[in-house]
Amino acid sequence: MNLEIPKWIKPAVWGGIVGAVLITIIGFSADWVVTTGTADTQAERRAEQAVVASLTPICVAQFKKAAQEARATHLAALQKEDSWMRGDYVEKQGWATMPGSKESSDEVAEACAEELLKFSKKK
Repeated sequence: MNLEIPKWIKPAVWGGIVGAVLITIIGFSADWVVTTGTADTQAERRAEQAVVASLTPICVAQFKKAAQEARATHLAALQKEDSWMRGDYVEKQGWATMPGSKESSDEVAEACAEELLKFSKKK
């Protein structure tokens, strides 16, 4: 029993193999397909961003509790700080320390400083 294989089978199989390899390479390089580790890293980063975004308004509200004169003084001092030191300034003032916490977050302090600078420009 001698089976004859059609001539089109060999190019079709090779085309399928090459296509699968190309789709895999393109899928991983374009982030259409990610590994579990990459997905975990992306999820952690998004969660941290969400936490910072939700805590920043609390930091701004804590700043706004100060008297009007003190706010103007602090905003002027914050504007004079170098951009990389503004988060430290906010931390030193205690605005980035959330109620019930003993320590502040660097990311929250930096985001708060940016929001406070936007607040000062609106005035």
